[in-house]
Amino acid sequence: MVRIRMSRLGRPHRPFYRINAVDSRVKRDGAVIENLGWYNPMAKGAEKPADLNIERIKYWISMGAQPSLTVMNMLAKNGVVDAEKVKAAHAKRVAAKIAGAEKKAAIAASAKKPEEKKA
Repeated sequence: MVRIRMSRLGRPHRPFYRINAVDSRVKRDGAVIENLGWYNPMAKGAEKPADLNIERIKYWISMGAQPSLTVMNMLAKNGVVDAEKVKAAHAKRVAAKIAGAEKKAAIAASAKKPEEKKA
């Protein structure tokens, strides 16, 4: 599966990221299929914080590539994908995570109860 994710560049304490189409089994800074843009979280003033090749990103998404959560949020901010769908998907993931944690806690609590002695 192809993922659209960021690879880290830059020096210590000055990150710079490239947004790439990558095979999901490859390491973070491993082999890249295609470079789709960049993101500079340290941009100040008139500098652009990101430059995205939107046409190619839309192409990869149409071919089944899945953006990472961070890239998906970036695409929503830039209007490439529907921001409401991203928010709804995020809320669904959070609800599922909470439900799973509650279920796990209930199982752990039931396992800790001391067994009643039979007379």
